[in-house]
Amino acid sequence: MKHQETSRQIRKEINQSYQQLKEDYPLLKRQDSIGFLIFLFSIIAIVVVSLAWYKAIIPTWLMIIMNAFFMGVLHEIEHDLIHWLYFKKQKPVHHFMLLSVWILRPLTVNPWIRRTLHYHHHKFSGTLHDVEERAVTNGERWSVKRLLTMADVVLGGLFRLHQMFNDMDKEVKNGNLKEETSTTLKRITFLSLIPLTIFAHVILYFFFADWVLGLINIVFKTDISFPSYIENVLSSLNVVIYTILLPNLLRQFCLHFITSNMHYFGDVEEGNVIEQTQVLNVWWTFPMQVFCFFFGWTHSIHHFVVNETFYVRHMGRKQAHEVLRKYGVRFNDLGTFRRANRFREFLKS
Repeated sequence: MKHQETSRQIRKEINQSYQQLKEDYPLLKRQDSIGFLIFLFSIIAIVVVSLAWYKAIIPTWLMIIMNAFFMGVLHEIEHDLIHWLYFKKQKPVHHFMLLSVWILRPLTVNPWIRRTLHYHHHKFSGTLHDVEERAVTNGERWSVKRLLTMADVVLGGLFRLHQMFNDMDKEVKNGNLKEETSTTLKRITFLSLIPLTIFAHVILYFFFADWVLGLINIVFKTDISFPSYIENVLSSLNVVIYTILLPNLLRQFCLHFITSNMHYFGDVEEGNVIEQTQVLNVWWTFPMQVFCFFFGWTHSIHHFVVNETFYVRHMGRKQAHEVLRKYGVRFNDLGTFRRANRFREFLKS
């Protein structure tokens, strides 16, 4: 089969399995209600866990990992919202949910702008102008730089922005990207960070710098510190840093590690969905999968069947995996780490 025919068959068989699942469990058809209940439960869980930490009922490490888990669920809710899977006809509720999940995950980009980047990702996944995936290190050789900037969409983005924009200019010159699309992508990539994302990252930069200074003072018996007004600001933001920013940093690193290595880059045949992703569910990724709601298990399914909720994807993943395997979608292709996420062998530049 040509890849278009194969992809069409994959979509057909997966959709059939979803239809059967919904016939067996009619409650799944109440999509808006289920999405809102998951959204509400996750927020309540984050608030309860944070209060338990604040009252010293649970330790810091437990609070961070519990909040990171529920923030991973909220990421899936945001992803479904970006595809208009909840409250499409009730816009105020839809936008309220989108705003809420952004506030509780402020290290991420503006979700309304991300919608444009994400739709472009689906249309041109694995290309030089797939801004969404390249921003989280997809396609780069493994290095200390890639590891350290994986969770940081601000500093990490600045490090790779020049190369991304140059590649987009080449794509325009080669006729692979419209000039107006390139201009739009360049503009909104920066705008997506303003103001919340940049502000949240700056707080973390000062927090970790203050922590390093404290360590230096202990080791070298010095007395170096930030001015008192910065120390006061950090102190006033202490609860936000621990209950929201640090759990999100953990969640975001795990998500970016999984997504950047399950997507292929650079030599993907145009429009060939089979070459865009793999299923990445090897056992040692499990600790990271927990904090991105097992993204590597189900995201490949989403590339074929876009308009389905994350919880249905999880419930029907076994049947969907059988279909993907039958038609040649890769599972646990660990060579991607050596090939800088190329589908085939890495070509030296």
